[in-house]
Amino acid sequence: MDSAFVGHVHALRLALTDPRFDACAVTGALAVQAGARGALDEAAARAAADGEAAGPYADRLAAAVEAAGTTVQRPELGTLVAAVPVGPAERDAASAAVAAVDDEAVRLRTAVKSRDGFFTTFCISPYSRYIARWCARRGLTPNQVTTASLITALIAAGCAATGERWGYVAAGVLLLVSFVLDCTDGQLARYSLQYSTMGAWLDATFDRAKEYSFYAGLALGAARNGDDVWALAVGSMILMTCRHVVDFSFNEANHDATANTSPTAALSDRLDSVGWTVWIRRMIILPIGERWAMIAVLTAFTTPRIVFYALLVGCAFGALYTTAGRVLRSVTRRATRTDRAAQALADLADSGPLAELQARLLRGRAGSFGSVYVAALGTLVMIAGAVFLPFGDPRLIAVAVIYVMAAGLAVAAPLRGALDWLIPPLFRAAEYVTVLALAAEADVPGALPAAFGLIAAVAYHHYDTVYRIRGGTGAPPHWLVRTIGGHEGRVLLITVLAAVLATREADFPVALTVMAVFVALVVLVESIRFWVSSGAPAVHDEGEPA
Repeated sequence: MDSAFVGHVHALRLALTDPRFDACAVTGALAVQAGARGALDEAAARAAADGEAAGPYADRLAAAVEAAGTTVQRPELGTLVAAVPVGPAERDAASAAVAAVDDEAVRLRTAVKSRDGFFTTFCISPYSRYIARWCARRGLTPNQVTTASLITALIAAGCAATGERWGYVAAGVLLLVSFVLDCTDGQLARYSLQYSTMGAWLDATFDRAKEYSFYAGLALGAARNGDDVWALAVGSMILMTCRHVVDFSFNEANHDATANTSPTAALSDRLDSVGWTVWIRRMIILPIGERWAMIAVLTAFTTPRIVFYALLVGCAFGALYTTAGRVLRSVTRRATRTDRAAQALADLADSGPLAELQARLLRGRAGSFGSVYVAALGTLVMIAGAVFLPFGDPRLIAVAVIYVMAAGLAVAAPLRGALDWLIPPLFRAAEYVTVLALAAEADVPGALPAAFGLIAAVAYHHYDTVYRIRGGTGAPPHWLVRTIGGHEGRVLLITVLAAVLATREADFPVALTVMAVFVALVVLVESIRFWVSSGAPAVHDEGEPA
């Protein structure tokens, strides 16, 4: 840091204390992590050889580090000041600029996500940022706040499971408290720059764990009152997960695409220039803030069945709206998909050994097929068979074999087509709906709760894959995907189990539970190992609200 530095303390915090970057700099200050120490040593040796040169020493070192191939993060300072003035006049001007801006006010404002939903922006963030500051001043960490949010949500789910009106009211209130804490943990991380690999893992998984646990609590509470809504709970979880996979796949397919412009994107940009349309468009997709607020209010004042109906209708509309817009963008743009994007889509497809074998046999001869259309056809055939064939019908095994063949054919060629980002969500829908349909058709106690557990375990694996890819570390090891069978292997297995247990439907929930426990153990052990390792990324979502 240059001894003549003049600027805000928070500008120095951004440069010197952010652990996410190997090298970070503002005018007059440079910090490096262990990964960039070698580049810094080389830069310092080069600077010593060059002797006296123009400009602050820290700035020259930063330029040399970057020239050596290490990316130097330069945070956006906005109204904050970071300068190395030359002479009394420049120093007085810089000092005046520092005095004119409230450092703490900027720090509080930037603790809030730059893009968030209407409910979060106007009903939560105006006071949750002060809770974040209160936590920072008392030495609390984002991980502790995240854990408190999870515990609060689990207590809310327990209250909903009572089936009593007081329990529903308490559950609604506690769910909102959990969401306030959920916003606070990210704001605390940004306020105090406490990013960590463990925080990345907690942040990536706890939101879904909280929401899906609350669905289970509502289903248990309804069952106490003689209303079986487990199918609605499973359906809500399927819809939410498939919707998220659409978001993830589209973003991964296009985040580094070249020439990715389209008339649809241009129209969206024009609408964004009209203030009120931005909030309307964010609200109608029912992001997490609006969704949890709706769930909390309806839980307190209505019944679990009404909660799930509203959730299914609202999320289905949001999913159709966003997916239609992305399809239009994809078919009207002229973009080149990169190898990295194609690999990310292949990883998100979650293909197991059966699909891999077919893809290997067909490689080089699959270019004439439209991958997404093959995947869509296989998904429709599988869902139709699971829904319309009786439980245990051996013909469903033949349908599953067709689905396996379609799954292998769909991924035989690199996924560079305009709509190939739809393949992962199509596969998710095929697997999840098959499990739900068979559990519902079994019509025995425990089948739907067991299906809920199995889908939750598999969905965790899919979310874990997404956040690893987002962090730049790649998908989970392929032995993990092979061990749990891949999506097509699990679909085939569950149809075989249904046929084998056709005359013993009461054993079907046991089979689903065994599958759920096996998948959960394998996935969780590997996930925990990765996210607490030194190689895990510090992923913090600053983009579109989930």
